[in-house]
Amino acid sequence: MKGKTVYIKTFGCQMNEHDSERMLGILYSMGFNEVDEPKKADIIIFNTCAIREKAEQKFMSSLGRIKHLKRRKPELKIIVAGCSAKLQGERLVNKAPFIDYIIGPDNISILGKIIENNSEEKIFIDENSEIAYFDFPTLRKDNVKAWVNIIYGCNNYCAYCVVPFTRGRERSRPFEKIYNEIKRLGEEGFKEVTLLGQNVNSYQHENIDFPLLLEKISEIEGIERIRFVTSHPKDLSEKLIYVMKNNPKVCEHIHLPLQAGSDRILKLMNRKYSYEEYMRKIQTLRDNIPDIAITSDIIVGFPQESDEDFEKTISALTEIQFDGIFAFKFSARPGTAASKLEGKINEDIKAKRLMEVLKLQDNITESKNKKLEDTIQEILIEGENEEGFTFGRTRTNKIVKLTSHFPSGKIIKVKIKKANRHSLEGIVI
Repeated sequence: MKGKTVYIKTFGCQMNEHDSERMLGILYSMGFNEVDEPKKADIIIFNTCAIREKAEQKFMSSLGRIKHLKRRKPELKIIVAGCSAKLQGERLVNKAPFIDYIIGPDNISILGKIIENNSEEKIFIDENSEIAYFDFPTLRKDNVKAWVNIIYGCNNYCAYCVVPFTRGRERSRPFEKIYNEIKRLGEEGFKEVTLLGQNVNSYQHENIDFPLLLEKISEIEGIERIRFVTSHPKDLSEKLIYVMKNNPKVCEHIHLPLQAGSDRILKLMNRKYSYEEYMRKIQTLRDNIPDIAITSDIIVGFPQESDEDFEKTISALTEIQFDGIFAFKFSARPGTAASKLEGKINEDIKAKRLMEVLKLQDNITESKNKKLEDTIQEILIEGENEEGFTFGRTRTNKIVKLTSHFPSGKIIKVKIKKANRHSLEGIVI
C-alpha cells in the first residue's frame, strides 16, 4: 500500500470536514498520502452534503468532471461518502456506475477494510450505533484548533432537514472517549477545541450532561478555548448559560439557529419554540454575558411563507442584531415533511427575500464590528492568510488581521484599529 495517494473533496458542514479528517487518518495509517488534484490520485473521495439541493448539484458536477479519469485509469477507486451517499444510495450508483463505493456517515470506520479487501460489495449505508464508540485515527488540517465529535445524529425532525435520515438518531459519545481525545490534543499543543453535534445541548452520557461536560473538559491542561456547534434553541438551558458565564475557557460565542421570525412558519418547520421563547433566551444570554456574539441561520421562502411572515423575519433580524448569519433559500429535500407541504414559493420571490436578508445583516454586522474599534481583544493566532497577514480570532469568533508576525497558537492582546464587514484589523499592545 505504500506510496498510494488519495484526493478528497469535502462539501458542507464542520461535521463533514471532521469526517474527512478521519477518513484521511484511516488512509494515512495504511500508507496513503493526500494529493491536491484528482488526476494524481489512486483513490478519489467526495464527502458530500445533502442539506441543500445546491450542495448536491456541486457534488454531481465534480463527479462528472472526474469520469474521464476512471476510463484512463481503471484501477482508480472513486468513493462517495457523506449525507448524499446515505440519502441516494443505489440511485447514485445507477446514475454514475463508475463509482466504486458508497459510504454513509455512520460507515466511515470501515473505509480501510473496504479498500484493503477490495470489497465486491458497493454500498455501505446502514445506521451504525457503534460509531459513538469508535476511536478514529485523524489527520487534522490545523495544529492550533481541533474538532471533536461529542454526539451523532439528531432526534428533532425539523420539517426541512434530512439529518435524522442521513446521520440517524442521537447517540452520545462516551465521556471518557471525549475526555481522552481532548487530553491528547492538549498534550500535542492544540489550544482550542470545538465540540461538534447536530444538537450539542442534547448530550447525555450516564450522569454527564452538556454543561457538566464543558466543566470537566475545561480542566484539561493546554486547552485554552472551548467552542461548540450547534445548539438547538429549545434545549438551551440556564445551566448552560451559567457555565458559559463562569467558565473562562468557554468562549463568548453561540450559534443559535432561529430559521424564521414568524411563529406560524416556525410551527410548520417543527422547531418546537416560538419567537417569544427564542427572544427570552437571547435576553438571558445577553443579561449574563453582555459581550457575547450570537450568530444564527435563516431560511427564506419556506412553503406558505407570506409577505407578512417574511416581514417578521426582517423585524427579528432588526430586533436581535445578530453578529452574523448564514441565510439560505428553502430547498425541498427528499423524504422531509416540508417536501410534501403545499404553498411552494416562487424562486424569484425567494431570491429577492434572500437578498433583502443578506443586505440587512451586512449592515448590522458592519455596525456591530464598528463598535469594537479601539477596544482591547484577546486573539488566538491561527496562522497567515494568502495576503501574508497574520490572523487570529477573538473569543467571540471574529477574525482579526495583524501586520506583525506571531507564531500559530500564541494568545495575545490587540487593540482593534479598524473594523470591516467580515474582519477586524488590530495592533499588538
